Amino acid sequence: MEKEDILYIAEIPYETGEIHYRYSRKISDDGTRWIRDGMFTEYYQNGNIASTGLYDNGLENGHWIDYHENGQIAAEGDYANGKEVGKWSYYDEDGNLEEEEIFE
Repeated sequence: MEKEDILYIAEIPYETGEIHYRYSRKISDDGTRWIRDGMFTEYYQNGNIASTGLYDNGLENGHWIDYHENGQIAAEGDYANGKEVGKWSYYDEDGNLEEEEIFE
C-alpha cells in the first residue's frame, strides 16, 4: 500500500475535551499537508451530531446532512466537487420543511 493510499482518523476536541470533529484524512502527494478524504462528522458539545458527509480529496462530495442541536435534521442535500448541487432542503427545529433550494 502506497503512502498516499493510507487514511488516518483525526479527532479534534473542544477546549473542554468533547469531540468537535472526527474525520478521515490522508497526506498530500508532496507530503506537506493533510487532506480530508472520506467520512466527516462534526459534533455539538452535548455529543449530538451537527453535520455529517463525505470528502473526496479535500472537497465535499455526496450527500450531507446538518442537524439542529436537538437532533432534528436542519438541512440536507448533495455536493459535487465542493459545490452544492441539486435540491437542498432546510428544516426548522421541529422537523418541519421551511425551504427548498435548487443548485445547478
